[in-house]
Amino acid sequence: MPGTRKLGKTTDQRMAMLRQQVTDLLDNGRMETTITRAKEIAPLAEKMITLGKAKDLAAYRQALSFITREDVAKKVFDEIAPKYAERNGGYTRITRLGARRGDAAEVAVIELV
Repeated sequence: MPGTRKLGKTTDQRMAMLRQQVTDLLDNGRMETTITRAKEIAPLAEKMITLGKAKDLAAYRQALSFITREDVAKKVFDEIAPKYAERNGGYTRITRLGARRGDAAEVAVIELV
């Protein structure tokens, strides 16, 4: 769960950023970000997919309270979660790309497996 890395932001800023990045990851299937952010995003995205596998109203409402767009939450429950029905976790993959040119930050791609 989040809380191990502060990412240079206050709690509300950090949670807003993580919610948006998890929403974008679930919408697009992959995204490019720094390694530390990718490591924070992965468990949150996996929790949303696990909620999608539950397929009940309580899980849907819980996912909606975290995911920022309703169409993405619907996509998680209707399209993404059924793909992982036989899988017990490990829905994301982080691949390191190297240093970013502008600030030399370590960049990675996080994607759904």
